[in-house]
Amino acid sequence: QVQLVESGGGLVQPGGSLRLSCAASGSMFSTYDMIWYRQTPGKQRELVAAITVGGSTNYADSVKGRFTISRDNAKKTVYLQMISLKPEDTAVYYCRASRGAYFYWGQGTQVTVSS
Repeated sequence: QVQLVESGGGLVQPGGSLRLSCAASGSMFSTYDMIWYRQTPGKQRELVAAITVGGSTNYADSVKGRFTISRDNAKKTVYLQMISLKPEDTAVYYCRASRGAYFYWGQGTQVTVSS
């Protein structure tokens, strides 16, 4: 069992930056692939960035070059550094821990990009 708690969301102006954190409880964090998703009302949840157990990363085309995912296994935390934020980045951001058939979601953190 893994419990995930996201933090770091908020209101930021276009062009600004935020760093989201997702802290995990439970053991074996290092054995889970970690993924950030986001969702806006009326739309499906979309993958934003992922980092594997081995440290390989993958990004949605819309955030490449602006977002960076990283993990600290000692702190059981995954991060999403976001720069050059755009209004279309406004969403609730969720993290997910995934290992085989098992996966766990956090409760989400709101990011609003607006002037």
